[in-house]
Amino acid sequence: MSHRTETLKAALESALGEETVSLVHARGELTLTVRASGYLAAALALRDRPELGFEQLVDLCGVDYADYRNEPWEGPRFCVVSHLLSVRNNWRLRLKVFCPDDDMPAVASVTEVWNSANWFEREAFDLFGIVFEGHLDLRRILTDYGFIGHPMRKDFPVSGHVEMRYDPEKKRVVYQPVTIEPRENVPRVVREDHYGGLQ
Repeated sequence: MSHRTETLKAALESALGEETVSLVHARGELTLTVRASGYLAAALALRDRPELGFEQLVDLCGVDYADYRNEPWEGPRFCVVSHLLSVRNNWRLRLKVFCPDDDMPAVASVTEVWNSANWFEREAFDLFGIVFEGHLDLRRILTDYGFIGHPMRKDFPVSGHVEMRYDPEKKRVVYQPVTIEPRENVPRVVREDHYGGLQ
């Protein structure tokens, strides 16, 4: 671990001791996991404390841990992962928070801390069904308004529930139940002998 990473780790432990669930160093990066109840307070501390200074939220996404690494997952199913940047201190941090309720996944919105979270939180809501409490405009952003379900959940059918097509008789787009037979394709790799000049 580099001296800079050690400095950041010590600052995080000092600033967020009680709210920290875990602080892991792997592949040269720090990943901080905080409690859902203290997520907003942790975000404010990460932004406002000068020894941390994470003034930019670069990315935020949802994660479905069902069948994580093709194994049963012990713990909450849905997680919100953010990537933060401190330009002043020239360091990065991955921030994770797990939604405590799998049936109604919800965490606080951080749009008032980093306004770039606005569309990222809408995307996580649309694709995973994660509710961001306090978000002022939480509505679908990628799927249409009549869409049922959340397509990035691992239990969502690959073919979906409905399909839409243009009906030439009605002269408009119509929705109907899916007519595609569900199937799993296993990709087959075909290579010529001596591909790439290898014997």
